[in-house]
Amino acid sequence: MRTGKDYISGIEDERRVYLDGKLVENLPNHPAFKGIVKTIARLYDFSFSKENKMTFKTEWETEGNKVFLIPRKREDLVERHDAIYKWAGLTHGFVGRSPDHVGGFLAGFASNPNLFSKREANFAENVSNFYRKVVTEDLYVTYAIIPPQVDRSKSAHELENRFSQVGVISKDDRGIVVRGAQMLATGAAISDFIFVSCIPQLRPGDEDYALSFVLPVDTPGLKLYCRRPFAVDKPSIADYPLSTQFDESDAFLVFDNVFVPWKYVFVFRDVQMVQSQFFMTPAHVLGNNQAQIRLSAKLKFIIGVARKVSMMNGIDKIPSVVEKLGELATLSSIVEGMVVASESKAISGENGTIAPNPRFLYGAMGLQSELYPRVLHLLRDLCGAGVLQLPSSYMDFISPETGTDIETYIKSPGYSSEDRIKLFKLAWDLVGTEFAGRHYQYEMFYAGAPFVAKNYSFRNYGYEEAVSIVDKFLSEYSIDRNSQEGEY
Repeated sequence: MRTGKDYISGIEDERRVYLDGKLVENLPNHPAFKGIVKTIARLYDFSFSKENKMTFKTEWETEGNKVFLIPRKREDLVERHDAIYKWAGLTHGFVGRSPDHVGGFLAGFASNPNLFSKREANFAENVSNFYRKVVTEDLYVTYAIIPPQVDRSKSAHELENRFSQVGVISKDDRGIVVRGAQMLATGAAISDFIFVSCIPQLRPGDEDYALSFVLPVDTPGLKLYCRRPFAVDKPSIADYPLSTQFDESDAFLVFDNVFVPWKYVFVFRDVQMVQSQFFMTPAHVLGNNQAQIRLSAKLKFIIGVARKVSMMNGIDKIPSVVEKLGELATLSSIVEGMVVASESKAISGENGTIAPNPRFLYGAMGLQSELYPRVLHLLRDLCGAGVLQLPSSYMDFISPETGTDIETYIKSPGYSSEDRIKLFKLAWDLVGTEFAGRHYQYEMFYAGAPFVAKNYSFRNYGYEEAVSIVDKFLSEYSIDRNSQEGEY
């Protein structure tokens, strides 16, 4: 188990992260990353503290973080859920790629390692060994599992640039060498390792891109190009409370002839296995169970903001406002309830493991692309112009020249000027800033395009039962050709 200090020391290495055409130096203290690094360090400090009950005894007789637990009984799912929710409570669900997300995928792989040995026996051992390494060393692993958006009408091997997508160019007894690019590596700049693969379906001929491997972020030849950071140039936490603390960064990865040792390879040139690793193990279910627990914490936080805004504005008793607050409560309860249902109706897996029921889990995921925008729309509606009637920064509040006017005119009955400004600055960071826009897009496409998320639900609902119910009902009566009109 690591402390926050241990985590920060671990990312002080030779990683090549670029912003504005320049290599980022001293990343933990760089303005773009220091806020989120402190946030991740806080997660580690929280789980390290015994009083928070975040640890479990591993099969190797060491301590591990419960967020990495492979569930084997119902109680394990409850313990894991509680640990994930505690972490999500510290970030209010705004850190989508905290260590527990890909940690869930790795736990899923390790639940059924033999699946990886169909072509190479060592790959099963690699999966198990790396999972053990993650748990033992309390590592932060993120992933890059989406090909770059170049031409979605073509397979990877059909593109003009053969290595637009990361692919293998050579191998030897020591490992493989890869070249190309991959996205969307959220949190990669601040993580320890990156899991690289491809979750969109590959086709015959794409074997060179049908890979699954992990590698340290400071691996020679790996370059990370991060999007515009949202924490830079913000005057204070009070002005941008979310942007300054929870901007986890998204990166585009470039592999410039990167060497990957065999011990870190899980799948090699196997189109079918690249898909199977996600869906023939509980990896996708465990990873997205974490995601929906995180989302439920986020929705609860947003609802809290909406409720406080309505109270501060004195509109919380108006029927139309109560209706909006009720709709927010409904949407939040759907996600929370579906997560609990998926765990209470858990299904059995390989090697004595269990996993959340995908029918209910994917049901929640299928709503996410519509649910999150609706939640933000309702919050916008409740805020009205209040998010625009704000001082430019905290300097207006503390300046002798402007402070008196701010404290006189920007306040509400029972609330101080500082109370109102802080709340509405928070609301603006939820609905109006670049940070807010990124989260809108992020949650809409969290599980892929909306049709992809709904397809997961389609494949896992179990239509056979529903159709059989209808068939049974239809079989209980027939058309009586001899009956008179109006007779039953």
